[in-house]
Amino acid sequence: MTFKASRLAPKSKKRIRPAGSPAPKRGPVAGPRAAHTAPSGGSYAQQPAEPALPNSQLLQPLSWPEPALCSEQDLYFRAHGPSGVSLQAQKIHFSKGAHLQFNTYFNLFNVGKWYTHCGLKTIGLQLAGRGTVELTVFLAFPDRSWGRLVNEVVDLSPDRAQRFEMDLTPYAPEQGILFFEVKTLSDGLLNWAAWDTTQAPRRTPDLALAVTTFRREDAVAETVERFRAFMAKSKLRNHLHMIVVDNGRSAGIQSDSHVTAIDNENLGGAGGFSRGLLAARERGHSHCLFTDDDAATPMDAFERTWTFLAYARDPGTAVAGAMISTRHAWALWENGATFDGACKPLYGGTDLRDQAQVFDMEFASTPRNPHNFYGGWWYFAFPVDEVKHMPFPFFVRGDDVSFSLAHDFNIVTLPGVVSFQESFTEKDSPLTWYLDLRSHLAHHLSLPSMDIGKRGTARIALWFWARTLIPHHYETMAAINLALEDVMRGPEFFAENADMAARRGQIGALRKIEAWQAMPEPPAERRWLNPHRSWQRGLMKITLNGHLLPFFSRFGNRVTVPAEKRWNPREIWGAAQITYRNEANGQAYTVTHSKWRALSESLKTYRLMRQFWKDYDSLKDRWQKAYPELTGTGFWQGALKLDGAGADTVPANTDIKAAGPVPASETSDDGNRLTKAAE
Repeated sequence: MTFKASRLAPKSKKRIRPAGSPAPKRGPVAGPRAAHTAPSGGSYAQQPAEPALPNSQLLQPLSWPEPALCSEQDLYFRAHGPSGVSLQAQKIHFSKGAHLQFNTYFNLFNVGKWYTHCGLKTIGLQLAGRGTVELTVFLAFPDRSWGRLVNEVVDLSPDRAQRFEMDLTPYAPEQGILFFEVKTLSDGLLNWAAWDTTQAPRRTPDLALAVTTFRREDAVAETVERFRAFMAKSKLRNHLHMIVVDNGRSAGIQSDSHVTAIDNENLGGAGGFSRGLLAARERGHSHCLFTDDDAATPMDAFERTWTFLAYARDPGTAVAGAMISTRHAWALWENGATFDGACKPLYGGTDLRDQAQVFDMEFASTPRNPHNFYGGWWYFAFPVDEVKHMPFPFFVRGDDVSFSLAHDFNIVTLPGVVSFQESFTEKDSPLTWYLDLRSHLAHHLSLPSMDIGKRGTARIALWFWARTLIPHHYETMAAINLALEDVMRGPEFFAENADMAARRGQIGALRKIEAWQAMPEPPAERRWLNPHRSWQRGLMKITLNGHLLPFFSRFGNRVTVPAEKRWNPREIWGAAQITYRNEANGQAYTVTHSKWRALSESLKTYRLMRQFWKDYDSLKDRWQKAYPELTGTGFWQGALKLDGAGADTVPANTDIKAAGPVPASETSDDGNRLTKAAE
């Protein structure tokens, strides 16, 4: 591989300080803070018995693949030539002539983020193993030649790490990536590497991991056991604690010194994470991390997060974890996201095996993120003292967006801090579309910083209508009409229906066709129209995918589309029958063109939008006044039946007023309209 390393890195040799030489004057931390060093290894890595520099603070030890989560080795390291890897022992064995590269997603060091957000000025690299190697450390920049900070022949020892220190001051790397390579000159092995510093941390975080679970007993039990095993080895065992909030009251988790189990009312993720945040406050934690009950996250991500928060300049710094699809463990789903009328995942589709794509993402994500940036609650760590609003009672979907938008957190993403999750596309249903539309509208109605006016807010609802009409998802159209109704009822509807029991039942009754079921073989296809011809695709757009064409169901295409392309209109223009198939599990469902159902739901959308347009100003005023009340501690103490309050109690000082009635022709309280729409 060809590197753009500079051969003229100024005075590079003078910045190399092998282990054993005197520490710089800024030195290690004196007193009790010195004991609170960063973690000693990856999830289960073992640090050499004799440290390279006793008072150095470990920032990022080498991360190793966890086969149960991800076995894509190129995300961790690249081994070329005569070498072999033992994941259980966490060692790389090599013969002469091997080439090991650590310019990877999990093991590069984004020094730009540490320099910008933490003020890091000195950094060291520790190595331990056996044999003679050539070590090279590169400092990569996005727009100029790279620096070669270290280029030395090293005799490795398995018991004492060798350390090389680099002064970052001459480079001022506001955007920069450090990584190292090893060329082997003899037989041997590598069993330890870590980035460290002699700078003192600014604080010693106490991090609570708040996990919400609902009747996923096996998943949460496995997560708790992984965490307990990790705590037995981590030097952060006194500064990490897991709080398991059991909304189903069925997990049977036993509390101990590292885990606290709490039975809770089932008010969805919003209620579960609110209870976790309240418990974190009660326990005196400085930071809280919201994460999923399956916690498909490398355990050393918690250590990386803790360490970054310990050094962060801004006390309002938060860390958002990326998400990788379990279907393709090398493909990024998102690395943070922004919200502006829609959720827009950032860096989706990045191939994490590709160095250039990973470096581009890390360079671009280094500066402070915009005000509408948010982190998903599969992994989101934040300072408790900076919380001004509790989660909004959305039940699920949208609570994480609202929480970030309502605060002025400095949200940072870190390489290797990631959760492996199923694709959201495969989870889509009428219920998720209902939840998405109502939260999208609520964000713009309730938060002044997100105000986009009457026209912009109405456009969001119309976009949802179009996106469900085109692919013939009429049950989902009925669900988004319910979302419109509920938003127009005002924020008090959310206060009174925090458990979403009635709506979940109504929307569940809707779902008769758009439900995954076993289908060994998809129906035969028929392709008379070609959506790849511009004039035919244009005709389909003008006629709303045949809804304005007579007899379209007789000549429209019959196609089968992969589940991951379910909402890609290019795949289904000209189709009167669409089968969506999940090849991974053999499940599918088929929707068909229906002018009557399209017209019925579209007329309801029109009536609701007309009412929304008329009432917009008063509706926005009600939402903005109610938001502080519904995100207050008092509301959640009442909703969760703490201090003896009722589940649906709104605090006595609330100024929420009764909602005006929705026109009778547009209500669905008796469920009759839902039943008819599903026929």
